[in-house]
Amino acid sequence: MQRKYVGYYKSPIGVLEVISSENELLACEFVKKEKQVDIFPQILLDTLKQLKEYFIGTRKEFDLRLKLDGTVFQNTVWKALQKIPYGKTISYKELAQKIERETAIRAVGSANGQNPISIIIPCHRIIGSNGKLRGYGGGIKKKKWLLEFEDRNVK
Repeated sequence: MQRKYVGYYKSPIGVLEVISSENELLACEFVKKEKQVDIFPQILLDTLKQLKEYFIGTRKEFDLRLKLDGTVFQNTVWKALQKIPYGKTISYKELAQKIERETAIRAVGSANGQNPISIIIPCHRIIGSNGKLRGYGGGIKKKKWLLEFEDRNVK
């Protein structure tokens, strides 16, 4: 069984729990509080550093080794999410079109909602076709904050 390591990053919008194996990032999700940790492999240190750079506005893309444990469809959606540029948004429908599954809009939404690596895989950049903010695991307020933050820092 693979050993997992946990670290925490206190972002301006809440605490992020970051989980990795020895070499790959496994998850990044908002949590209510931190737990005590003592061991940090390099991937975890790199992730925390890159999150800090993101939240001060100097990092626009993440450069981390990710381990995505999803279905083939979910992995396709998650990889497509990573191609959405910083400060940009697209609709669920546009994402379905990008992966050549035009009729799978709801499935795209479901896969987006199952994203285990929040922010780094930018599921917050997906909005409704009408321009309205739709679901986000961290909550709509956090999604709104992230989109406004990125919009202010686009250069």
